[in-house]
Amino acid sequence: MDVLVVGGGGREHALVWSLANSESVNAVYCAPGNAGIELQAQCWNIPADNVDMLVAATVDRNVDLVVVGPEVPLAAGLADRLAAEGVACFGPSENAAILEGSKAFAKEFMARHDIPTSAFKVFDELNPALNFVADSPWGYPVVVKADGLAAGKGVVICNDPDEASAAVRAAMMEQVFGEAGERLVVEAFMHGIEVTCMAICDGEKALPLVISQDHKAAFDGDEGPNTGGMGAYAPASHVLDEAGTERILKEVLQPTVDGMAAEGRTFQGVLYAGLMLTDEGTQVLEFNCRFGDPETQAVIPLLNEDFALRLNGIANGDGVGGPIRWSDRHAACVVLAAPGYPGKSPLGLPIHGLAEPRDDDVLVFHAATAREGDQLVTNGGRVLSITGLGDSLDTALSNAYGAIHKIGFDGMHYRSDIGRRGEDKQ
Repeated sequence: MDVLVVGGGGREHALVWSLANSESVNAVYCAPGNAGIELQAQCWNIPADNVDMLVAATVDRNVDLVVVGPEVPLAAGLADRLAAEGVACFGPSENAAILEGSKAFAKEFMARHDIPTSAFKVFDELNPALNFVADSPWGYPVVVKADGLAAGKGVVICNDPDEASAAVRAAMMEQVFGEAGERLVVEAFMHGIEVTCMAICDGEKALPLVISQDHKAAFDGDEGPNTGGMGAYAPASHVLDEAGTERILKEVLQPTVDGMAAEGRTFQGVLYAGLMLTDEGTQVLEFNCRFGDPETQAVIPLLNEDFALRLNGIANGDGVGGPIRWSDRHAACVVLAAPGYPGKSPLGLPIHGLAEPRDDDVLVFHAATAREGDQLVTNGGRVLSITGLGDSLDTALSNAYGAIHKIGFDGMHYRSDIGRRGEDKQ
């Protein structure tokens, strides 16, 4: 089959890499792709959020399967438009993608269906929100979240009323998140261990992928501002074992698929559950409606099957299929970020070292790269995802960090403690 991957980041490069290695795939296209993806797929110069152009090009080139990476085209109804043209798409419809598109909807949905999550309150106006955070009934910290899509940056953990008031004003008055912050969710802070459980869903059944653990804070020791993710490792089985994953399936994933179906929002695609393992049990931090980034760069390399066949079967209504086949290896992904990230980053910084020979147990997924002549340059905040593989987490980490030492660009920064929480318990 001919497959189109929509998007141009590290997650999409990992998907392209997997699909390009699938025996069932004839050709891989990517829109818009990046300087690394273009080495493994034919890239189309079409923005991921231009639904009209994506649909027209897909139909014109007789693409068999579309796999959508980012959330924006899903929220804009890309899957619906492709379905109307008879093109199979792995990804939820617009009315199902609201599970990520609106934090308020997600929290209220969980309340309706008894899916465990923290206490929360939704605000559409500035003054009621300010009055609430001035005297939080849950004490502090609290979490202030933009309701809409904010590229993983619309979450602020506030340690006192002053910080919470500043976060509310920044979102609602200063519009630092644009329209996404016109409505806010304020919720009680949860203490515990954070893990990610992604599941592929066919509208009726959820099939979990291996558990991973993301690192969202910009700097070592979980310090600094929230980012889209600075690294991840998998499997995080020491945090959530097979029995724990089965419990998550029964308490969170399957009830979500069932609840969405009951509300006329059949969910087909990836259900991403960001979870907090607390002393009171598992709580849902957030839902996303697509593969996580950078979790995908750690999870996908552990597959031991033709993933294209799996995704195509779901997209064509044949169900999720039997158990997924996994290797028994470990993967660790470290994100190399440009100076200033998660704030504004300069573009066009020359990248060096990628031509150096690499071990087979190191994968380089491009996230924000471009070419200027023969020179590879930065083109955004999260520039590269370096994934190390190994028979243990320690080996996977050593492989990833060993490869990083050969790569460089001005102001490059990364966390040096990815996976260290898991390394001590393997």
